[in-house]
Amino acid sequence: MAYYLVRAKAKDDLKALRQRLTSGEIQKMRPFGMALDYSLRNARIESEGWLVWEEEDYCRPPLAMEREAVLDTYFTDLSVERVEEGTGWGQIEGLPRLWQE
Repeated sequence: MAYYLVRAKAKDDLKALRQRLTSGEIQKMRPFGMALDYSLRNARIESEGWLVWEEEDYCRPPLAMEREAVLDTYFTDLSVERVEEGTGWGQIEGLPRLWQE
């Protein structure tokens, strides 16, 4: 298992993604749904419209299944940086949250 700090730009308004998160649809996806749901719910906003989150992943290349099922629908310019578990979240904890619960 590996952990990545993910950066991406939103393609459009993320209202449809929010609805998929709220409905539980993403969480039910196997085998990655629980991790992806958690990561997207806790995503942060960086400068110039970049969104960032830490993601747990088992794929080669990184996030392959997640990109095909969800991420490529809503995001562009997706990049990953390998991190130790929790350190990505630590780097971004002071940034504003994407979703205001």
